[in-house]
Amino acid sequence: MSALSYPEAVGVGLLQGVTELFPVSSLGHSILVPALLGGHWARDLNVSADGSMYLNELVGLHLATALALVVYFWRDWLRVLRGLLTSVTERRIETVEQRLAWLLITSTIPVAIAGVALDKVFRTTLGRPVPTAVFLALNGVVLFVTERLRRGGTGRRRAGRSLAPGEEDLPPDQLSDLRITRMTIRQAMGIGAAQILALLPGISRSGSTISAGILRGMNHEDSARFAFLLATPVIGGAALLKLPPLLGPAGDGLRGPLLAGGAAAFAAAYVATRYLVRYFEHRTLIPFAAYCVLAGLGSLAYFTLT
Repeated sequence: MSALSYPEAVGVGLLQGVTELFPVSSLGHSILVPALLGGHWARDLNVSADGSMYLNELVGLHLATALALVVYFWRDWLRVLRGLLTSVTERRIETVEQRLAWLLITSTIPVAIAGVALDKVFRTTLGRPVPTAVFLALNGVVLFVTERLRRGGTGRRRAGRSLAPGEEDLPPDQLSDLRITRMTIRQAMGIGAAQILALLPGISRSGSTISAGILRGMNHEDSARFAFLLATPVIGGAALLKLPPLLGPAGDGLRGPLLAGGAAAFAAAYVATRYLVRYFEHRTLIPFAAYCVLAGLGSLAYFTLT
């Protein structure tokens, strides 16, 4: 096993921080880009190699991404924690804060179970460039189909209700939370379950959840917001599970580069989140769909013809 160098760690950190939030698959890019670069990048950054710590390193970098999401959405997470605390102590689920807290908790359950059960299968069987390229192209197709269905009116329309007195004066983030919490637990769990697809390298976690939200009748802004809030406990929890091996002898020589890579991932994820929250106020998934199809098919051609 080759130790992760500082340039590799920073490069992967920047790549992971951006692509985790953009609907283009961070795991897919973390497999394809080193393979395309070749040399020591392909050797050191190989998920499927025997004894490889690369997946642990990647998931460790996810902790920095989760921290960036917490920092960006810190007001939301304070409301969520307050809602959870009051819900437990008062034994009720009535306010927006309380409903949002339980929507996030229940929506995390399906992917948490699947992640523990299927992690090794996906890593060893599918964590290779060719299947990853195929899934990346399919990710683009899913994003494109989602937009076509939305424009065609096939996506489910969520029953709307007029705003109550005073609600129209809420800040934009709280107004978005209000719209999100009109979902049922069952609908939210369906959106959360879409994250299971992201266990396939090349399928985007954020793309899957945003698409699922849109097909449930949410707008792009609320779908992206819910996807980013939902991603925080999922990627943070996964990172904490993968960190222990890196803290032991297997992590010797890796901890310094990982700290550097984590700093890069944090900065990249924060900037990406800030950009995408504004992007999805008025724009669609189509540019990301086109990129994924072209990048996936291009990578597939490269790896099958060379």
